[in-house]
Formats: sequence, C-alpha cells, structure tokens
Amino acid sequence: MPKFRVRRTLVAAMLALSATALPLAARAADTYPSRPIRLVVPFAAGSGTDAVARITAKELGDALGQNVVVDNRPGANGAIAAELVAQAAPDGYTLFMTTNTTHSANPSLMKKLPYDPIKDFTPVARMGNLPFMLVINPKLPVKTVGELIAYAKAHPGMSYASGNSTGIVSGATLGRMANIDLLHVPYKSTPPAMTDVIAGQVPMMFVDVAAGIANVKAGKMRALAVTTAQRSRLLPDLPPIADTPELKGFDITSWNGVFAPARTPQPVVERLNRELSKIAVSKEVAPKFEALGFEAFGQTPQQFTAFVGSELVKWNRLVKDAGIQPE
Repeated sequence: MPKFRVRRTLVAAMLALSATALPLAARAADTYPSRPIRLVVPFAAGSGTDAVARITAKELGDALGQNVVVDNRPGANGAIAAELVAQAAPDGYTLFMTTNTTHSANPSLMKKLPYDPIKDFTPVARMGNLPFMLVINPKLPVKTVGELIAYAKAHPGMSYASGNSTGIVSGATLGRMANIDLLHVPYKSTPPAMTDVIAGQVPMMFVDVAAGIANVKAGKMRALAVTTAQRSRLLPDLPPIADTPELKGFDITSWNGVFAPARTPQPVVERLNRELSKIAVSKEVAPKFEALGFEAFGQTPQQFTAFVGSELVKWNRLVKDAGIQPE
C-alpha cells in the first residue's frame, strides 16, 4: 500500500477516535456519579483535614445524590494515602482531600516519594486555608512567644511535637529564626501529638486551628500566636508570630484542596469543581467551617493547578531555609 494511503488511513482512524472520545466523556459526566464516592484523607480522624472532609463529604453527597465516604489513611506524612489515590482508577469515584503536606512539602522533606504531586493528580478544587497556631501545655510558665523564646534559651533541647509538614517546618523555622535549640518529636498524625502536649509529655506544637481550637477553649492547651503574617479573621485576638521581633517575616500557611487521579475526565472534574465551590462559599455551610477554624473559599481547577505549582517552589524554600534535611 502506498505511504500516503497509510498516512490517510492513520489520520482517519485518529479523527474517528477523537470524535468518539468527547461524546463518551460527556456521557460519563451525564451519568456521574452512579455509585458511592470515596474521599481519601491522609490524616487520622480528629485532625483538622478530617473534620473539613466530613462536612464536605456530607454536602457533596447531598449535591450529587450519592454517598461520599471518608476513608482515613494516615501515615508516612500523607504518602500512603497519596500513593493510594495516585494508583486509583481515574473515574471520579476516588477523590483526595489533602493539604500542602502531600503536595507542597513532601517533595522537599522526603528523599523518595511513591507518587508525583503533579503528574499523578488532577487538581479539582482548592477549598480554603487551615490557619495554624503555636500552642503549649498550659503549665509552661509563658504567656507570649517572646517569653517562650526566653524559656527555650534557658532550657536547651526543648521539644516540639508535629503531626504534619506544617508543624515540622514551623517548628524548625521558629528554632532557626529565634536561634534556639528545639528537639523535633514526630507523630503519625495530629491527635496523638496533641494528647502528649496536653499531658505534658511534649511542651509545645504547631497545630491547625480546626484540630486544636476545642482544646484551647477548654484550657487544655494555651495558644500563643498564629503562623500567618496577618491575624486570622477566625482568631482576631491571637497575634501573628511575626509580631515578635526575632520572628519578623514568619509566615507559614496551610491550605486544603481536593484532587482526583491523573487523567480523570474533564467533564467530571468540572462537575465536581462546581459542587465543591458552591459548598466552600455556601452561607449554610460557612458557619460549620468557621467553627472549625477553616477559612473556606472556591477556586477553579486552572487556578488550583497554578497554585500547586507555586506552592511547590515556596515550600522547597521554606524547608531549605529551616535547615531541614530530607529523610
């Protein structure tokens, strides 16, 4: 057969495939979802991300007419859950509610990752920010960040707990900027880390407001400051760490968003984004998020994709500036 005929045949076949691909994707979106959806969370029940995920799952299930089941898969700084989702079928029935831990910090904190935060995922919707605060055991004789720094200098080797990357990087950054010797005590997730801070086994930690606010209000932990450059609208009376002279410029913000496996059909992604964005700004849901200390807002998949790329660069700098060596 002449070469030009072979080429014409191949082109015709490719056009036929592309012509059928769009209708198939559209039909998939029209019938989606036809069964329950799994929302994987990389942290344990009781964490801030878990609390946000459970509210989101309920609202998303109502909007889609299907159950959305939260599946907690803690461990390995979120890498276990991330790998699970990365390997799942790209059909919209396995989603991932995660944070900067798996998609911004881990590539700089870990020498080997079982997933690629860019290539293995489709960004669906950024849901909002999870402000963090510096908390201590209330028996510690300090009331401000400045007093904490002075206390730590008088007690070298003071320890801090962490249950995620934001806690790790915040503690290391505090130690470097304030020139104090801090010992990092890692935990599998936030709840057991808080338990030991409350019990006095570890004197301090950085915890997301969603997970820690109840214990702060109950007097089980004392909050000293937020990690963001500005005061949080959810905690207006709590000063930023950056207000302390030694820590000027301190600014670490944790974000929350939903991903799907790579190659998830675009119509499915767009449907999910529409529903999740509505949930994020819903007047009925907003009070529930605010009660958790979660600053919710919506973002398009395109905006979220660009944001994830910029956050990888930002967290690489934060980890290096903090002097943390990948493990």
